[in-house]
Amino acid sequence: MFAPAYLDHNATTPLDAGVLEAMLPFLKERYGNPSSRHEYGRAARAAIDAARQQVAAAVGAHPTEVVFASGGSEANNLFIKGAAACLKPGTVAVSAIEHPCVREPANDLKRLGWSVHEIAVDAEGRVAETDFSAALAKRPALVSVMLANNETGVLQDVPALASQARTAKAWFHTDAVQALGKVAIDFRALNAAGVNALTISSHKIHGPKGAAALVLDKRIELKPLVSGGGQERNLRSGTENVAAIVGFGAACELAVARLEADAARLNELRGQLEEGLTAFGATVFSRNAPRLPNTTFFALAGIDGETLVAQLDRAGFAVASGSACSSVSPEPSHTLLAMGVEGDMAKGALRLSLGRANTEDDVARFLQALGETTRKLKGLAAVAA
Repeated sequence: MFAPAYLDHNATTPLDAGVLEAMLPFLKERYGNPSSRHEYGRAARAAIDAARQQVAAAVGAHPTEVVFASGGSEANNLFIKGAAACLKPGTVAVSAIEHPCVREPANDLKRLGWSVHEIAVDAEGRVAETDFSAALAKRPALVSVMLANNETGVLQDVPALASQARTAKAWFHTDAVQALGKVAIDFRALNAAGVNALTISSHKIHGPKGAAALVLDKRIELKPLVSGGGQERNLRSGTENVAAIVGFGAACELAVARLEADAARLNELRGQLEEGLTAFGATVFSRNAPRLPNTTFFALAGIDGETLVAQLDRAGFAVASGSACSSVSPEPSHTLLAMGVEGDMAKGALRLSLGRANTEDDVARFLQALGETTRKLKGLAAVAA
C-alpha cells in the first residue's frame, strides 16, 4: 500500500503501540459501564480514575480538575458556553487567531446578548499588547487565548496575559491542544497566574481520537452542554468512552516521558527544513516568534497552497494547507490574514508539522520533491501565460 511520508502531526498523530495495548482490554473483555456497581463496572471506573491521574500529572493539575470530553472542540465549547450561561451577558474576548471551535462558540453568544472582541495580533502572530489592553478596558467576563497556534506554532505568553485578565476580573481560558506533548505545561503555575481553564486532546499526542479534557479551576461554575446521568462532576453526562480515556492517560504518560528528547530532535529537524525552504525563497511565517519545535508554516510566491498539497501527496508527502478542521474552506488562512499577510500569499501557505517518526531523510526527500514540484508548477503557469 502506498504510504506517503507523514508531515501533518498537528492534524493528528498515529496511535502509539503502547497506548493501543493499554486500550485493548477495554475494547474486549473489560467492557463494563463505569456507572455499574458490579465488578465489570468497578473495573471500568478504576481505569478512568487511573487515567484521570495520568492526564492531571501531565499538566501539573489535580485529578479532580480534569473533566473528560469527546474532543478539544467539545471542551472549548463547554468552557465558553458553559461559563457564559452562568454569567450576565457581557463581553467575551478571543484572539483573532483562535481555532474555529473557540471563535464560533464565542460568536454564538451574540444571540444571547454578548459582544465579542477579537484581539488583534502582530505580524508574527503574537497577541498585540495594545489591543489586549483595549479588550480588557471593556471589562470582559471571559477571555480565551490559545497557548500554541495550530498553524504557525506560535506560543503566546499566556501567564502574562492571564495575569492582566485576572486584574480585570475576567475568567481566562487557554486552548493548549497543540502545546501538549511539545512544550511543558504546568496548570498549577498557570492557574496561579490567572488561567482558570485549559483544553487538551488525546489524538495530538499519539493517543486515540474521541478523548480530551477541560482542566478546570473548581471555583469556576459552568453549565453543562449535555445533561443526564451526571458524569464528570455533572459537567458532561453520558457513558464514558473508557477505552479512549485509558488511551489518553497512557499517551499523556508517554508524552511527558519523551517530551524533552522529542522537542530537541524536532527542533533540529525543523531547522534543517527551514534552511532548505529559505534556499527556495520561501516565506516562513512567524519565524521570529517563539514557536512549537515541530511546526513550520510557509509559502512560495505564485504557488497555490491547495494545488501544492495535492501534488506533494502524489509525490509521497502528506502535508496541510492549514488547520485540518478548516480544510473544507477554500478561504485563505484566517491566522495569516489576522497577521496582515496579503490574501494571495496566505492562500499559498503550507503547514508542515513534524513528529516522532520523522527523520532527516524525510526532510531531505521532502525538499527535493518540493523543488521538483514547484519547478513543474511554475513551468505550467508559464505555458498557460
